[in-house]
Amino acid sequence: MNPTRRTVLIAGATAALLPSLPATAAPKPKAPALQPYASYWYPDSLPSGTPGTGITWRSLKSWRPADDADLAFNASSVPLAPRFTPAPVNGTARAGQARIQSLVSFGPTASNPSQGSATADYYALTHWAYIDELVFWGGSSGEGLILAPNAPIVDAAHRHGVPVLGNIFLPPVAYGGQLQWTRDLVQKDAAGRYPLAERLVAVAAAYGFDGWFVNAETSGGNAALGADMLGFLRELKTLAKAKGQRVTWYDSMTVNGSVSWQGALNSQNEAFFQAADDMFVDFRWTAAKLTSSGQRAGQLGRSRYELWAGVDVEANGWNSSVNWDAFVPRDKAHVVSVGFYRPEWTRNHLPADGRTPGDFHAADDRFWTGRSLDPSKPDGTDSWRAPAVSVADRSTVTTLPFASVFNTGHGLRWYEAGQVTSDAPWNHLGLQDRLPSRRWVVHTDGQRPTVTFDFADAWRGGSSVLVDGALDRPAVLDVYATRLPVTGDTVVELTHRTDVGGVQVELAVATADPTTPGATPPYSYFPVSSTDDWQTSTVRLTGLTGTVHAIGVRLTAGDGPVQWRLGGIAVRNATETPVSPTALRITGAAGGDLRFAWNPAPGAVRHHTLHRLLADGTRRFLGATCQSAYFVGGLRPEQGEQEARFELRAVGELYTTSAPVTVTHRW
Repeated sequence: MNPTRRTVLIAGATAALLPSLPATAAPKPKAPALQPYASYWYPDSLPSGTPGTGITWRSLKSWRPADDADLAFNASSVPLAPRFTPAPVNGTARAGQARIQSLVSFGPTASNPSQGSATADYYALTHWAYIDELVFWGGSSGEGLILAPNAPIVDAAHRHGVPVLGNIFLPPVAYGGQLQWTRDLVQKDAAGRYPLAERLVAVAAAYGFDGWFVNAETSGGNAALGADMLGFLRELKTLAKAKGQRVTWYDSMTVNGSVSWQGALNSQNEAFFQAADDMFVDFRWTAAKLTSSGQRAGQLGRSRYELWAGVDVEANGWNSSVNWDAFVPRDKAHVVSVGFYRPEWTRNHLPADGRTPGDFHAADDRFWTGRSLDPSKPDGTDSWRAPAVSVADRSTVTTLPFASVFNTGHGLRWYEAGQVTSDAPWNHLGLQDRLPSRRWVVHTDGQRPTVTFDFADAWRGGSSVLVDGALDRPAVLDVYATRLPVTGDTVVELTHRTDVGGVQVELAVATADPTTPGATPPYSYFPVSSTDDWQTSTVRLTGLTGTVHAIGVRLTAGDGPVQWRLGGIAVRNATETPVSPTALRITGAAGGDLRFAWNPAPGAVRHHTLHRLLADGTRRFLGATCQSAYFVGGLRPEQGEQEARFELRAVGELYTTSAPVTVTHRW
């Protein structure tokens, strides 16, 4: 691919919204036979020749769930959570106006692992609170054009109330696009129906994601093809709506079948917009075009915020030159919504040979929150208008029990009860907790401490929250915006540790919103003890009634700097322990590569953990997943070991674990 999306546009190349294409000159290493990957297809006919190493050419028209050997690894298990909008965190963030769509490439089309991998270097997106729709971006003429998002991404997004769309990419001819693939997509059967529309909806239903992003950029079409595309889109939308799915159209093909990016809602694409739930407006927009587009949407009886104005950040991230006032002005109603193209720049721009999870999150916080790193105090001189400045954050913390160990979905090690049970780096976004939506709001009259996700130590998972600073005055950290009911049995548990200095810790709980944007919630404070080792403090909410609107902590230091770590939080009325899964079995084996499957237990299960049991009694963590199948690669016999023994447990919402079930594998 050309160096950056921006240079492609400036050069006037035919492609708009191109995913990163794999280099054809360098074959991929041969993938393990049992390793499952995110699924990808061509609509029907396949390219001529043979696929490259590690690539499988598949026809979506031939797909059937019963024949999908990787379905159990790729199907999401977390339903889309409802969410609410707390009181504004600042005076400019608005609810009910501009929304944010995010187009993200998490990995190569043909080699994106289904359930994470053994590296912490991953785009572990955490700022879901500002996003309304995530598109699983990718596709290429040499691999496949239709991408189904993998389960970890859908599970993490759903936990935060964000729908995820698969991607249909019909590439420009200059990038290998063939008009036959467009014709395949919109083919009709003898009854005049569009069989690929039905198949797309069936895939999304089986995999548990929320619909499709349709991007038809292959030129050479005519009015007849344009009419067929419109008919296909209408049928796709009708079938999708019946299954609770959605469809987004990209401003590329026009109604006459040609490809001509409009940068606006106009007569050339209005029919497609009307056939879809919303539309991504190409980067060629101007302020005048967006104004007229918003007005035109209103004339059609549609919301102007169903138009996403494309903002290309692939090359320059927060250094991109953007006319923010064209769509999210500070002093009047927003014009249209925002469509970020490739915000994974926050990871990709860092040096590949040394970037750490901490480096990535520092950059990602800067992108979504702004230079101040405190959404309650935006930096008005920052040329980058971060989403937190314009868009109100949302939260899904509404039901009991609720717990979080501040797991971001990747880490340098894996921790259980403060102990390292695997020293291997990892990523698996499906294990990500519901994370604080406002990162990080600190109320203090003194020096503001630094607040970060930290990967040097954790209570469970791979990360904890570290507060580091002088704390010359008491500091209140907002942790969660919630809508949790309080009863006489409700308790809050904090798992925490003081690493440096002395600090007085108080749990902060508010049963109402603050009176002005950005103000400290009307907290009641409950003292808890703090030591230099992990401890869990249980606080009964004596004297509080109604609904908890906010949870935080107040830290008051003695002399000198403080480093204080928050490893977990739980709000509950009772302790709940999940039932054990059953029928743990090995369904495939090739050398040291194993596929596991089991029957999940009834009731609320957050995820499952898989450990290897060694002869000396050690439990070695192998992985975790929200699914009922898991792949482990590269295992080897221990010295003198004839068979390996494995243990599976269910983990509940409060991070309580079930009794184990075991299985053995003879080498």
